[in-house]
Amino acid sequence: MSMLSSVAERLYWMARYLERAQDTARLVQAYNHLIMDIPKGAEPPWDIMIDILDAQPVFRKRFKVGSEQNVLRFLISDEKASCGIPFAVRAARENVRTTRDVLPEEAWELVNELHLFVEAHASNASGRRNRHDFLSEVIARCQMINGLLGASLPRDHAYGFIKLGRLIECADMTTRIMDVGAGDIMERAGRFGAIDPLLWGALLQALSAAAAYRREVGPIVEKDAALNFIFLSATFPRSIKYFVRETRKELMRLSNHDLAIRANERLRRRLSRLDAQHLTSDELHHYIDDFQLQLSSLDAAIHATWFSWEGA
Repeated sequence: MSMLSSVAERLYWMARYLERAQDTARLVQAYNHLIMDIPKGAEPPWDIMIDILDAQPVFRKRFKVGSEQNVLRFLISDEKASCGIPFAVRAARENVRTTRDVLPEEAWELVNELHLFVEAHASNASGRRNRHDFLSEVIARCQMINGLLGASLPRDHAYGFIKLGRLIECADMTTRIMDVGAGDIMERAGRFGAIDPLLWGALLQALSAAAAYRREVGPIVEKDAALNFIFLSATFPRSIKYFVRETRKELMRLSNHDLAIRANERLRRRLSRLDAQHLTSDELHHYIDDFQLQLSSLDAAIHATWFSWEGA
């Protein structure tokens, strides 16, 4: 490799943490919009977001009740919650700080400004008055940083590891939202039939997929079409099919890629056998459980191949 393993790993995790901060903000924003649109009593519980992020054990050590206030305090202002926005932003900043020589000068400035913004405003953002503006600002700033990196970095190994980190974090969040969010909607089918389109629409919003879905599929949001789009769209950048294809492209540009390519191929074969339109909620859960295991294997292959450095 033409760059230090430690630098490659920090770039990879910088991208993952930036994506995590943005995805968590978008998830909370989508749920916040959902509760304003559906009848009281029909909404999923607030702590469904904790389930999506697989953070119930940590959350329950801090809070006894999965209330709106507790969930949002955990995700928006808790500095120790690894799935929360402050933790992700701080970790991204630390990884940028130690890789400044391979990134555009503006990258440090933008990430540091994001960190300072979150540090200054997160404690007051869990309430309804400030929540929307705070989350929108986090999303916009993360997008600005990603835009800068995409527009100014040469397509070398540094860019490749940043893209791999972002793709894997995005796929992780997409499958988590589909597992818990889509599973919950499918289990509710029939009980609140009139609001099913709103629930599926909120799920698409959480994945920043609503506009792309309308262009590719149409204005009506229903289960089979939504599942098929999120898993199998060839053009939507947050679909699972897009992730598998683009990850392979980046891996092929790196030396010693055999182990990671084999892990990616297992994901591709798993995806090729998916019949998204005929899944029950239990089948979807088992499918995503297996996919998450394969995704973890890919992450482990990347670490074993390129991030094994003395002192790690």
